[in-house]
Amino acid sequence: MKKTALPFLFLNMAMTADGKIATANRAISSFGSARDQAHLYELRATADAVMCGARTVDSDEVHLGPGAPKYRRQRLRHGLAEHHLRVVVSGSGTINPQAAIFQQRFSPIIILTTERAPRRRQAALRELAEEVRVCGEKEIDWPDTLAWLRRQWRVKRLLAEGGGELNDALFRAGLVRELHLTICPLVFGGRTAPTVAEGTGAASLADACPLELQSLRRVGAELFLVYRVGPAQPARKHGFRLASPRNNR
Repeated sequence: MKKTALPFLFLNMAMTADGKIATANRAISSFGSARDQAHLYELRATADAVMCGARTVDSDEVHLGPGAPKYRRQRLRHGLAEHHLRVVVSGSGTINPQAAIFQQRFSPIIILTTERAPRRRQAALRELAEEVRVCGEKEIDWPDTLAWLRRQWRVKRLLAEGGGELNDALFRAGLVRELHLTICPLVFGGRTAPTVAEGTGAASLADACPLELQSLRRVGAELFLVYRVGPAQPARKHGFRLASPRNNR
């Protein structure tokens, strides 16, 4: 039986030296250098779609845009559309309709939700986005959803940018192929401060997601790491074919 191809899914996150992606009160969630910001746009320039969770969209001036014209030109040189698709995830459908992303209509917005979102809320979301897809009863069925993104929207490379609960769900589903991680020279502390992967997490060491370091680069006081993610059995068990890190177009 032919397996369904899924997009190449890669994550990009910046964290402090103690593993935090925001302060405990979530007042500070952007703290990387100008080089880290440029790195974000360089990665977006390689993706067909960029995805993040609803709280990330609500809490900051997040547009998920392509950045300066030079990044759009880079996309065109590589045969990509000038603007990537933008994907927002909310299992309950609770998204601020006044969020900055909905004020910038330069590219389509897709909202992924579940049946936990009431019909009236789903209807309100359809006023904000080109498409709202219900992707499961209580939790998003990630393999099926990624297959749909590839089939319906031709997404071959999907970049996820958090937050921690979304990252955790993607790791547990066995779908992440690559992790780009910037370590910044700060310590936030705080037991409630969010981390790169939160949510349910691994119950044992055997459930942990293995990583293989591919590269490490120091720029100023920051470290830029790229990890290849280990075996992704959950998706394969259900008949899905994951893109190879070496050939993901």
